[in-house]
Amino acid sequence: MAENIAIARPYARAAFELARDGGQLDAWSEAIAAAAAVVTDDQIKAVIGAPSTDSTQLVALISDIAGQAAGGVPADQLGNMIRLLAENDRLTALPEISAAFDALKAETENRVEVTLTAASPVDEATQARIVEALKQRFGREVSLSFELDETLIGGARLQANDLVIDGSVRAGLDKLATALAG
Repeated sequence: MAENIAIARPYARAAFELARDGGQLDAWSEAIAAAAAVVTDDQIKAVIGAPSTDSTQLVALISDIAGQAAGGVPADQLGNMIRLLAENDRLTALPEISAAFDALKAETENRVEVTLTAASPVDEATQARIVEALKQRFGREVSLSFELDETLIGGARLQANDLVIDGSVRAGLDKLATALAG
């Protein structure tokens, strides 16, 4: 996984520059995300590593699906990127390429993606207060997504890029257990 992150950066940067120059950041983001979804499918994962796989057909399949998901991306450019990834045995890095591309896009748009994970649903008014507080802290627009994780027991965790604010009961119990064991 960490290896894929390092591999993803130059591919994401190249795709980002191409998309930015063409004014197609949103379309490229959707296309790369769709390609990433294809390669994470269990059936496709099995095909990617198989020696009998016809890479031309695999590239065409991934390119077609990604191209259909995001109109406006030049099919030849998208196909070239996917073919290059296949030739270098990097198709499995597509999810990390997608994440790195979206991070570059968010930076350009002066926006930060934040994930709020809570043990129970969080109402819209509370989410709006969190967004406003984060806007002040980061000095950027905030895109908040919510995930439900009942294993947190209570409280919530916020993650924005590498910053994690963990106010969950689970994290508190883990700290207490560590302190008592030490």
